Amino acid sequence: MNRKLHTIGFQFVEFVPETLASGVLYISLEYKTMVHLCFCGCSTKVVTPLSPTGWRLSFDGRTVSVAPSIGNWNLKCKSHYVISGSRVEWHGAWTKEQIAAGFARDQAVKVQYYGQKDTGAASATLPAPQQPRAGLVSRFIRFLFG
Repeated sequence: MNRKLHTIGFQFVEFVPETLASGVLYISLEYKTMVHLCFCGCSTKVVTPLSPTGWRLSFDGRTVSVAPSIGNWNLKCKSHYVISGSRVEWHGAWTKEQIAAGFARDQAVKVQYYGQKDTGAASATLPAPQQPRAGLVSRFIRFLFG
């Protein structure tokens, strides 16, 4: 039987390890992605890319938070949760209608942000994302490891 986690750990990494530990959110700022084994206990790998129109990461020096919620609608478990202060807040599964509405909302946000519809073409057709200022990244890395 799967056992839902309520508290998680996290690791800032450049590359996500091949073998993932249960209960750990791996965060690669360099590659703007987060990876973990589903916190419901089913052990399925979950990848959440960081982007201005998708998931966002907050780090307060001790804990991490991720917004918006993570809905694993394509997984058998259909788990749905929010990570807040390195704690997992469990939410109920969505209906097919709620999932479709959520995908439509996500697409509308992307269209508004990037100024065009994503037709599945190569990402080169989208405007290049702005690079963060080097000073901000350097300060954040010093904050993490300094």
